[in-house]
Amino acid sequence: MGNAVLRSIHVHPVKAFRRLTLPEAEVEPWGLAGDRRWALIDDGGKVVTQREQPLLACAVAELSPGGGIRLSASGHPSLTVPVPRPGGTMPIDLFGRKVEAVLASDAAHRWCSAYLGKPVRLIHLDDPATRRPVDPDYALPGETVSLADGYPLLVTTLASLDALNSALAEGSHAEEGPLPMNRFRPNVVVAGTEAWDEDRWTRISIGAVDFRVARPSGRCVVTTVDQGTGVRGREPLRTLARLRRRDGRLLFGQNLVPLTTGTIRVGDPVRVHT
Repeated sequence: MGNAVLRSIHVHPVKAFRRLTLPEAEVEPWGLAGDRRWALIDDGGKVVTQREQPLLACAVAELSPGGGIRLSASGHPSLTVPVPRPGGTMPIDLFGRKVEAVLASDAAHRWCSAYLGKPVRLIHLDDPATRRPVDPDYALPGETVSLADGYPLLVTTLASLDALNSALAEGSHAEEGPLPMNRFRPNVVVAGTEAWDEDRWTRISIGAVDFRVARPSGRCVVTTVDQGTGVRGREPLRTLARLRRRDGRLLFGQNLVPLTTGTIRVGDPVRVHT
């Protein structure tokens, strides 16, 4: 691990939209600045993801100054969406748990509904410091998370992706590989490790920022969505099922919780603490 480095940094301003790749990012207690502070909800207030709408992979949300976003997609005019003014919140349903959030503008709702061809609304997580705790079974007191699936950051390694793709090439759906890292939608990607080294991590540093490794990441059908086209396949879940099944979960990557804050940059050294 002596030569491990941070290879890339990614944020997803709107949950389930296409990722943005950044040269550096601020680490906040609940995740990277700008990551998953927005999401879509359906008529019942349930968060909409690529699990239900894989074409969300082709929608783009760029970060604007002050926390707003600029929405764009092929065949649709772009729209700048400001952070909603302070006001009342509404409960949304994120994987069966209630989270308070603020509705965006009517124009944002119309844009997102037109893109998907079904009624949805755009919401903003106004106060990530208080709105949503990390899963108490794997959290320390006071830890919170944005609208990410469960934890502030997800780390993956290039070596493990190479190992997965090698196994995929030997399987019955080899034509679907090799798969790019964007299938796994990580926040930080590390180079210079051995395959599956991250299974043994309990605490790491990226540059000057420390992280606690909370638990391995269980993977779902989103990993089968081509992030460039929104088309769903079978892999990598079939290969993970024979290679990385643990306690009924298919694992790839590790969930991180920041222990400190600061700036991380591509090229930063990655150190493992025992």
